[in-house]
Amino acid sequence: MNIQYKPIGIVHSPYVEKSQAPRQGVLNEKHEFVIEVFQDFSEGLDGIEQYDYLIVLCHFHQSQFKGLKIFPHGSNEKRGVFATRSPNHPNPIAFSVAKLIRREGNSLIVKCMDAINGTPVLDIKPYIPSLDSKP
Repeated sequence: MNIQYKPIGIVHSPYVEKSQAPRQGVLNEKHEFVIEVFQDFSEGLDGIEQYDYLIVLCHFHQSQFKGLKIFPHGSNEKRGVFATRSPNHPNPIAFSVAKLIRREGNSLIVKCMDAINGTPVLDIKPYIPSLDSKP
């Protein structure tokens, strides 16, 4: 089976290198990011302004898969890659709960992301606390 996705947009980020980005987007409320949704998909943004937060799925295009057992950040004990928040997974899909600041046409101005400049966006969904937040 072969699965292929077509990016719906791209992230414009203040970070150019992976080493500049925070380890987790939730830790980053000081910088704004622009999610540019490609024109073919811009109609899909209608109504998005009513949400405070968005689930943004991206492809970590500079990620490097290093195996199924890795050392998580700050640990000297190996774990299975699926038990870590590392971007270096077999399918490097990034999941961010981004704070929506505003919409400008086909662009979304957001905070709380860890993407670098040029990161492809795969999907955007509204974050709905009653459905998405678990104790």
